[in-house]
Amino acid sequence: MVSHYLIFNRNCQEALELYSKAFNAEITEIKKYGDVPNPGFQVPENDKNLVLHARLKLGDIEIMCADSEERFQPGTNMYISVTTKDLDLVKNAWNLLKQDAEIYMELEPSFFAELHGSLRDRFGINWMFTVLK
Repeated sequence: MVSHYLIFNRNCQEALELYSKAFNAEITEIKKYGDVPNPGFQVPENDKNLVLHARLKLGDIEIMCADSEERFQPGTNMYISVTTKDLDLVKNAWNLLKQDAEIYMELEPSFFAELHGSLRDRFGINWMFTVLK
């Protein structure tokens, strides 16, 4: 599945509520930073209520989003997200796109996926890859 992933400056919950009303959309998933099951992933107390991952369903379209731990420049907060069980597809795409790219998060195992990583390719496009378990 290819979709959009939006990153917010600590106001994702507020944005989700507005977008759900504006588009008569359904919030189908919300996970907070405080819900992370990995004891090695330390979350500051004031960040525990931030959105780690959420899904908003607008008809046949799904938009995923989260809060950022850091501030960012408006306009750089959107990713093309590739989520699949096809390990070979992701590895091939990652290996090609990482050339001359800025890697935000190495493609590696995580608590929620077999592999997950993100980068900005040499053309300035942000990509997020997730291989589902």
